[in-house]
Amino acid sequence: MRFVTYNFQSKARLGLMNGDDQIIDLQEVAKRYLPGDTAAYLGSMQSFIEAGGKAVNTAKKAARYVEDLDTKGIRRLAQAGILVKRNRVRLLSPIPAPRKNVICLGVNYQEHIDEGVRARGIQLNTPEVPVFFTKPATAVIGDQGKVLAHPVTSRIDWEVELAVVIGRKGRNIPAAKANDYIFGYTVCLDMTARDLQRRHLQWWKGKSLDTFCPLGPSIVHKSTMPDPKNIRLQCRVNGETMQDGNTRDMIFDIPTTIEHLSAGLTLEPGDIISTGTPSGVGFARTPPIFLNVGDKVEGEVEGIGVLEVKIAAAR
Repeated sequence: MRFVTYNFQSKARLGLMNGDDQIIDLQEVAKRYLPGDTAAYLGSMQSFIEAGGKAVNTAKKAARYVEDLDTKGIRRLAQAGILVKRNRVRLLSPIPAPRKNVICLGVNYQEHIDEGVRARGIQLNTPEVPVFFTKPATAVIGDQGKVLAHPVTSRIDWEVELAVVIGRKGRNIPAAKANDYIFGYTVCLDMTARDLQRRHLQWWKGKSLDTFCPLGPSIVHKSTMPDPKNIRLQCRVNGETMQDGNTRDMIFDIPTTIEHLSAGLTLEPGDIISTGTPSGVGFARTPPIFLNVGDKVEGEVEGIGVLEVKIAAAR
C-alpha cells in the first residue's frame, strides 16, 4: 500500500495509489461506499497515521471496493473525482507540514565516511553511536517541487536516503520491537549547502534552508515494503547516476537507530527519521560537482519510487 497526499481542486487530499497511474480518494470512497468508515482520520496523512490499524483496514477495504468495480463503476468514480489519474494532480509531501523537525542520521555509511575523508583530507572515525541532526518543517517539499538556490550558498549538494515514518508513540524502544512502532517508509533528498555546513561548523544550518528536505512521492506501508535491510538507493542528476548504494551497508540499521533515538526521548506518530546516505555525493568528487539552477535531481529507493525535484532560483 502506497499512501500519498495530493492537491485536487485546491484541497489537499489523502490518497491510496491504485497501481502506478491512479489515486483513490480515501475519504470520499469511505464516505460514499463504505458505511461506518467515514471517520475524520481520513482527512490527512497525519490523522491517518495516528489512527493506526483501523485506518489501514479502511484503506484495504477501499482498495478492494475499487478492485471489484466493473468498467462502468470505474468511470463513475473517475467522473466524481474519487479516482484520479496520477499525472493530473500534484503530489505534496506525504506529510506536508510535519509537527516536528525531520530527524536525520549523519555518516551512517562507511563508504560515505571514506569519501569525505579523501575529499577533505581529515580524519573521521566510524561513529560508535548514531549521529543525529534535524531539518525543520519549513524545509519540506514534495515530488516535482523546486529546491531553491538561495543566494546564501553556491554549493548545493545531493544525498538520497531511505526515511522511516513512525506510527506509534513510544519511548525507550528496544531494537527487537522497533518494527512495531514503524508505519512505513518514504524517500528523502537531504539537500545540503556545503559551504554553510563548513562555515558554521555544524550540520543544521547548511541542511535546513527552505525547500532543502524533499520527501515522497509516497509512504509505503511497512506491510508491503521489501526488507528495509536490503534496499537499493540511487540518486541521478540530469539523468546521470551519482549514487548507487544499498541499506545493507548502513553502520546502524533502522531498529538500532530507533533504539538509540528513543532512549529517554518520545517518538510520536508522524515523526520522520532519514537514515543517512551512501557514497557518491558531489563535494567528494574530483573535481567537486555542485547543483545549479535548472538541474534535475532524482532520488530513487527500491519499493517506494522516484522523488524528483528541480533546482530553481530563489526570489
